Amino acid sequence: MTRTVRGARLLITGAAGGMGRMYAQRAVAEHAASVTLWDRDAAALARTVDELGAISKGRTRIHSYVVDLADLGSIAKHAQQVRREVGNPDVLINNAGIVRGNEYFWQTDNGEDTRPTMQVNALAPMYVTREFLPGMIANAYRAARVVNIASAAGTLANPRMATYAASKAALIGWSDSLRIELEQADHGNVKVTTVTPSYISTGMFAGARGPVLAPILEPGYVVDRVWRAMLKGAPRLELPWSVGVSRALRGLLPTRVFDRVVGDGFGVYRSMERFTGRR
Repeated sequence: MTRTVRGARLLITGAAGGMGRMYAQRAVAEHAASVTLWDRDAAALARTVDELGAISKGRTRIHSYVVDLADLGSIAKHAQQVRREVGNPDVLINNAGIVRGNEYFWQTDNGEDTRPTMQVNALAPMYVTREFLPGMIANAYRAARVVNIASAAGTLANPRMATYAASKAALIGWSDSLRIELEQADHGNVKVTTVTPSYISTGMFAGARGPVLAPILEPGYVVDRVWRAMLKGAPRLELPWSVGVSRALRGLLPTRVFDRVVGDGFGVYRSMERFTGRR
């Protein structure tokens, strides 16, 4: 892929606000051929479409669909619409996610917490990608990208967010496996980038405290780094650098030593104690 997404078709999930909207703004600024927005918030989606339309001035086609990513039927239905009305995307950014936290696992309501968290964070990216990946592969002469926004929580166990950590660990395992499968099958035009950021100040993790060496990240910085990694087809992006160090230490240190040094010493295991999330 070139240094921009000029002329490419993008599809972004969770695109009505936050970082999803910022990815869409970046695509419009680079004169993408089309940007397709998926979100379940119809009102916010309409506002984002109006904003992007004003910015693009007709250079980029903006399409939006109200999609419940927790519903496999909704994903399949709207994927079929996108292929028919817009065309298969060249770039897919699996950005949508939810988080429930600040409770121990046994205090949560499995129906209200576990199921939707796993459906949106882990299963939806698999279902969405499965819908569009065959088209990406078939267009072998055009560079294609799949970006999966996971989390550092998927690489490092953290109390008070057990289900969220599990959903992101599942996403990372699948994303890395998909990347290797595409390489083994010689589908080199499709690159998969797995992103594992620490806490980002979007409101999603309001109240969470950044551990030592892992300050709360600014959305604009993360979007810029993800964008550059996507264009390069980088296999993994860890933000900040300490996420990779923590992952390495987890493999080197005995479990109890890691708990004391990194979990307690660096404040990782206390980072969700004041979490409130979006109200």
